[in-house]
This record gives sequence, structure tokens and C-alpha cells, in this order.
Amino acid sequence: MGKILVAYFSASGVTKRVAERLSKVMEADIFEIIPEQIYTEADLNWQDKKSRSSIEMNDRNCRPAISKKVDDISQYSHVFIGFPVWWYREPSIIDTFMESYSWDDITVIPFCTSGGSEIGDSGKNMQALAKTAKVIEGDRLDANVTEEELKEWVNKVL
Repeated sequence: MGKILVAYFSASGVTKRVAERLSKVMEADIFEIIPEQIYTEADLNWQDKKSRSSIEMNDRNCRPAISKKVDDISQYSHVFIGFPVWWYREPSIIDTFMESYSWDDITVIPFCTSGGSEIGDSGKNMQALAKTAKVIEGDRLDANVTEEELKEWVNKVL
């Protein structure tokens, strides 16, 4: 296995903590996907149909801008991509991330955090956006996942 990257988008900090643990377990580089316009609490109010996140998720073509890019994604053989589940799928900013790179010869392993929702069709969606990648289905990881549980999961998906 070549070089590994753990990239993640975290709105509340939960996905960040899981990504940091995963990066430690995998001895991988880590990259935070940061939106150009940071999400406020009001933006994340999924019960408000006029909130920014609701508007973005209702438009499958929405691509929120990202503030910085991975310098050279081609140096990685495997990229774990973490995110909170929004509306039973990956947030639109993950779609932006997937469309921002050439994924030739890279295996992508999605993981999500959620209070109860599963990863859904996120892997299929991400594969459609990065046709040259090999995207594995992925899983939902508990916010309190241990390093030992992460090692077991990684052995299962790789």
C-alpha cells in the first residue's frame, strides 16, 4: 500500500475527531476540507428550508467553494474521505472535493459520522463524480470509535 491521506469535512467537530483518530491509526497525512464561506449555526439548521445547507442539499448541482486544495493528490494510493451525513448522503462540499482532482489509480474510502443515519448512496455518488477512482462503499463510524475499532474497520475495507 502506498501513501495514505485522510481528508474530511466537519461541521460540528465530530467528523474531525474521528478523522484525526483514523489518521493516527493509519499513520496517514490529514487534510481538512474547509469551505470558503464557513457554515454558521443558522446555515446548518436542517429544519429551516431556507438555511444554506438546506438550499445546497436540495440542488444536486450545488458546489460550495473550498478554501484550499491538496497540493498533489496523485501521491496517494488511498484517500479516506470523511463527512457528516446530510439528507442521507454526502454534503455538497464533498461533491466539490471529488470533482476537484484527477483520481487515476486512487482508492477512495468514504466514511461518515451521524447520530443514526447510514452512509446511504454516498459511495455511488462519489464514484459518479470521480470516474477514474476506485470508490469503496464506505461506512458510518461512531463518534466515539476507538483506535482498535478503526484498525478492524480499515482491515475490513482494504
